[in-house]
Amino acid sequence: MDTLFSDAFERLLADVCEPAAVRRIEAGGDYTAMWRALDEGGFPNLLAPETHAGAALALIDAAPLVALCGRYALPLPLAYTMLARAWLAQTDTPVPPGSITIASHALAQDERGWRVPQVPFGMTSDWVLVSHEGVGSLWPIEAQNRAPDGIHASLDATLAWTHVPKEPLALPSPGADDMRDGGAALTAMMMTGALERILDLSIAYANDRTQFGRPIGKFQAIQQQISVLAEWTFAARMAAKLACPRDGFMPTRHGTAIAKSYASEVAAPAAAAAHAVHGAIGITAEHNLQLYTRRLHAWRRAFGSESAWHERLGQAWLDGDDSALDFIRAGHDPDVVSA
Repeated sequence: MDTLFSDAFERLLADVCEPAAVRRIEAGGDYTAMWRALDEGGFPNLLAPETHAGAALALIDAAPLVALCGRYALPLPLAYTMLARAWLAQTDTPVPPGSITIASHALAQDERGWRVPQVPFGMTSDWVLVSHEGVGSLWPIEAQNRAPDGIHASLDATLAWTHVPKEPLALPSPGADDMRDGGAALTAMMMTGALERILDLSIAYANDRTQFGRPIGKFQAIQQQISVLAEWTFAARMAAKLACPRDGFMPTRHGTAIAKSYASEVAAPAAAAAHAVHGAIGITAEHNLQLYTRRLHAWRRAFGSESAWHERLGQAWLDGDDSALDFIRAGHDPDVVSA
């Protein structure tokens, strides 16, 4: 793709999303200034058509920017907002100001009101796209609606409302399946960015840290850890591309299942390998490694872990008449993967 957008986006992230800023927001600091910088740059509208002040990028062209969200540990739901605004434009629904996250679980009602658990970026979002009985709608998020998930520095939250908001924005689309696929595909892309970052950090640390008179990267055991981490990282990047159609912004279902299942499968061992290279220093709050490995663990479960997507892939094959090889080919677009 033309790197105009990704180069500009990375320059902005390097300026406004340095690790210190990420830590401040994770600690409960104000996130509106960072969101305003992203919004003024037009990045939330990249998938929307030009008639709605967007850039009309295809998902395959926006994928590098989504990966950068993971690479810089962006504490805001920019990737989800991009997809949500494209959906809104598709149905000519007015776009509300602020950031939009996508709920990974359906909205449920109990005696206390309405709630949806484990919402990615629930602590730093202004709106949430939720599914109820298969229909999507936008619900506003206020401070009183947020309940942190209790994990250190996590931005996920359970969202709860005592009553239905006065004017939730009902959408004719997307449905529950599209929301799950869209959220999963974007999450897999963000995971590739986080994987790339922990690989870079591990290589740099192995070259800088000396033991027994030489860099630890000279030891075969460390080289093995890094080589396997590199294998997982580049395979996850290739898998994420399978979720992208040649045109349009909606990920393919078969490709999404492959992308999210693989990214989730390697998230935990990749994080463990990076921490093994770094030793004890990597788990400290002062070190940047944990900013990315924590996200890998959180994103692994978002919109379904590897077991859920493996089951979906297996069931899709069993329900069809294709051979295993033909089934694999059906989800493989060589033009996209080689892009």
